[in-house]
Amino acid sequence: MPTQPFVHMPLPTRVVFGAGSLSTLAAELDRLDVWRALVLCTPGQTALAGKVADLLGDRHVGVFPGAVMHVPIEVAREARALAARLNADCAIAIGGGSTIGLGKAIALESPLPIVAIPTTYAGSEMTPIYGITTAGEKQTGRTMQVLPRTVLYDPALTLALPVSISMVSGLNAIAHCVEALYATDATPITSLMAEEGIRALSLGLPRVKDRADDIDARGDCLYGAWLAGSVLGSCAVALHHKLCHTLGGMLNLPHAETHAIILPHAVQYNASAAPEAMARIARALQADDAAGGLHRLAIQLGAPLALRDLGVRREDLPRVADQALRAPYPNPAPLTREGILRLLEHAFEGAAPH
Repeated sequence: MPTQPFVHMPLPTRVVFGAGSLSTLAAELDRLDVWRALVLCTPGQTALAGKVADLLGDRHVGVFPGAVMHVPIEVAREARALAARLNADCAIAIGGGSTIGLGKAIALESPLPIVAIPTTYAGSEMTPIYGITTAGEKQTGRTMQVLPRTVLYDPALTLALPVSISMVSGLNAIAHCVEALYATDATPITSLMAEEGIRALSLGLPRVKDRADDIDARGDCLYGAWLAGSVLGSCAVALHHKLCHTLGGMLNLPHAETHAIILPHAVQYNASAAPEAMARIARALQADDAAGGLHRLAIQLGAPLALRDLGVRREDLPRVADQALRAPYPNPAPLTREGILRLLEHAFEGAAPH
């Protein structure tokens, strides 16, 4: 039994999980009483969006294939205008965090419900968090207005996700669980979910790397991603997420790869200030220590280890550190420019966390 009082409020998203769940899409639209769906995707997923459109027949009014990383405000405005012009009453976002983020940008300024169909392990579909990039700065916020009403988790849709992207997407999901374990508003429930999410992903990802068509391993990863997204939606984030959003918005870095690189170093930064969380992370990874276990997992999965490999220049690091300190936010260890810059230097080099 917990010894401390807590407040836990599950978020009201309906989840349909299992191979073949895409076939229930029309029935889910019936539940929402919507009839004019706009399908959203990235330029690379138009074939999958077309499959969804065919499945819906005359219940879809168009496809917007322009979702891109970090939701530039210009793309958000274009998608909002198209939804209004087509008189859409629902947005179906199929893809990863970029597409689901675009759906949220539409919902931020309209009453359109979102149906999310994730094909990566980003977890955005389970959160009321949105992010929009304007003039190179990514602004994030929380509002229940952008929370998807229904999420269809179909592991079969992740079979086409390239192994390299699967690995970094899964590490991104693990990052959500990690920060939930030392969040200021963590509860016994979110901590259980976070530890289980790390366990499921750390067991599933190596199996996907060995055999990309292993539907059971894909299912384990998607299950872990669901847990990760759920705790991300319920708990505050800290230094890790702040740095990744800052790097992504300022330097236009790929989201999942940035998370994969920063994670072990952000965990090391907070290690001494959050010993209970570190013990749970290590236990879920079956490792001796949290930061080292995450670094070794990234190596095992073939994930990128160094910011310089993403095109970051050493001279970029001081202004990233300054930007990450501009607004206060909770973090287990005190936030100092010197400490953050040292973290970024280690991540730049790709060294083991220390």
